[in-house]
Amino acid sequence: MSLPTHWWWVRHAPVPGAPGRLFGQLDVSCDTSDIDTFRILAAVLPGDAIWIVSSLTRTRETMQAIAAAGTRLPEPIEEPALSEQNFGLWQGLSWSEMEADDPEVYTTFWQDPVRSAPPEGESYAEHLARARAAIWRLTARYAGRTIVCVSHGGTIRAAVATALGLDADT
Repeated sequence: MSLPTHWWWVRHAPVPGAPGRLFGQLDVSCDTSDIDTFRILAAVLPGDAIWIVSSLTRTRETMQAIAAAGTRLPEPIEEPALSEQNFGLWQGLSWSEMEADDPEVYTTFWQDPVRSAPPEGESYAEHLARARAAIWRLTARYAGRTIVCVSHGGTIRAAVATALGLDADT
């Protein structure tokens, strides 16, 4: 019988000027000026955990802001498979810019947003499979431990789907 591995998920701090934009795997910085939120996180999150960040700067910056707000944290493990979905040529664009750029591709994408991939990107189903494999691998590697993962909205949705045993359509 294996011991349970406990996961805590933290979404990275907001990207400045980002409302309505998809950054996906673009490596952009985030706004860590909300010190009160980071103080709360520093007080609540387990400091003796394994800490994991994705390969994108905004996750490491968020973790560093949590540490600066009042807790000493270990050097994180960088896990590229827990990065955000790759939105390909749509990265950095707003929904209206995506649609204006190529209305036909945009419409086709929304006919099956789970299995359709943005141009030169990956589908949500592919993202889920990538994240799920990493979650299971890390769960086994750190069995019985606590993991805090600073990641992305789409990856956290994939983690919830994994925990609940849901497929990509659900």
